[in-house]
Amino acid sequence: MQIGKWSSAVFAAGLILPPVAAHTARTTASTAEGTNRAVLAEGDSTRRVLSSAADRDRVTITVYNQNFGLVREVRTIPVGSGIAELEFADVASAIQTETVHIRSLDEPFRVLEQNYHYDLLSPQKLLEKYVGRTVRIHRYNQETEREEVVEAEVLAVNDGTILRIGDEITFNYPGRIAFPEVPDNLISKPTLLWLVDSGAGRQQLEVTYLTGALNWKADYVMVLNHDDDEASLTGWVTLANNSGASYENAELKLVAGDVQRVGRDEMMDYAARVTAAEAGKQNFTEQSFFEYHLYTLGRPATVRNNEQKQVTLLEAQAFGVQKRLTFYGAEHYYRSQYGLVVSNQKVGVYLEFDNSEQNQLGMPLPAGVVRVYKADASGAQQFIGEDRIDHTPRDERLRIRMGDAFDVVGDRRQMRWTPLGGCTSESEWEIQLRNHKDEAVRIDVLEPIGGDWQMLRSTHPARRLDAHTFKFDVPVAARGSTTVSYTVRVRWC
Repeated sequence: MQIGKWSSAVFAAGLILPPVAAHTARTTASTAEGTNRAVLAEGDSTRRVLSSAADRDRVTITVYNQNFGLVREVRTIPVGSGIAELEFADVASAIQTETVHIRSLDEPFRVLEQNYHYDLLSPQKLLEKYVGRTVRIHRYNQETEREEVVEAEVLAVNDGTILRIGDEITFNYPGRIAFPEVPDNLISKPTLLWLVDSGAGRQQLEVTYLTGALNWKADYVMVLNHDDDEASLTGWVTLANNSGASYENAELKLVAGDVQRVGRDEMMDYAARVTAAEAGKQNFTEQSFFEYHLYTLGRPATVRNNEQKQVTLLEAQAFGVQKRLTFYGAEHYYRSQYGLVVSNQKVGVYLEFDNSEQNQLGMPLPAGVVRVYKADASGAQQFIGEDRIDHTPRDERLRIRMGDAFDVVGDRRQMRWTPLGGCTSESEWEIQLRNHKDEAVRIDVLEPIGGDWQMLRSTHPARRLDAHTFKFDVPVAARGSTTVSYTVRVRWC
């Protein structure tokens, strides 16, 4: 039912709006119909040209793993010759307006002024715009079984709506509020507005901008074989879009690396130069880009607002891995007198493999979490551990911590400690490693010693890993034990 120019259509919770006002109608009509129209505002000689996502020729989104992305749109728009206002709708609400760049791909085109409209239509915003103005309250009378209408002036909307109805001031007045129109400075969606001078009636325009709330991460699923010496690996990309815009059939690119955000001009220079890489596969292809790595999906993808999307990054089958057991020491052990330092110390379990083409890998791996599974006796896959890897170049070795061994433990005893000065000591150590498994194991005993040191005696060969670390490679028989003893002199200051 229509009362004069007041609509009875319900808006949100208890608010009533008329048919959409001229300014908002121009924005929404373009989106709904997928057309461009030049609109001459009443009393205004400047043409207004409307553009929506339906006008996109193509769109590319480059997502960085630092919660931002680069959007590149190309739209063909009948701007018309001369000066016009171009309303560019369906942009991300998390847009960084200082990064917006527009250019014509073929015809003379000049931007005279740029604005960003983000005062979005909502019940609260609408009430705020009507402070000091008159609205109508629709209230249902149960006795007459009819809706009654009263006029009210909106006085304030800070902690509730305060109204003047006749000679009374009131709040919490029951009923639905009807508004005669939508103010021109409220819009239904974020919109870029340019005042442009076009040299041709039809323009193919490229618009690029950075936006927040676009992010991606890598996750990996690794399946270990029965003998713990081979594995398969599947990498997944999880893309999260909370930018406030959807991107239909977009070319999707991902950048892995730690990008410095201060140089915004450099980022926009990249935006102007980036082109679509031809991809022959349906998953991601990788290429080096500056000091980072760029991954391009070989097919169009639709990335909707408030959506998470997963896409396969890589797959590798039956590559070699090494399981390593590691017993760690600590450098402060050599600086004081102890007895039994630790008993039943856990032995760490690690998986190591090379990110190489020989292993069907060789792609730079983005940082992410590797989750490892192994089949039990019934053939069911069981989760056995996870670890986070950093960005890993090709041909580098990965080391994944799985947890601690249940059946392999060790004791560490200081058998003798002799101070030789303020910062120098000579100490004798005994490490007993016990293996309760039914098969033999090899254990890496890593001793971070610190300072200047000299190995005086040891039952097993000590391998120097660096200036402050040495290592013993210790075999331990099934259900057996092995004792490593050594004497070392160290100066730490």
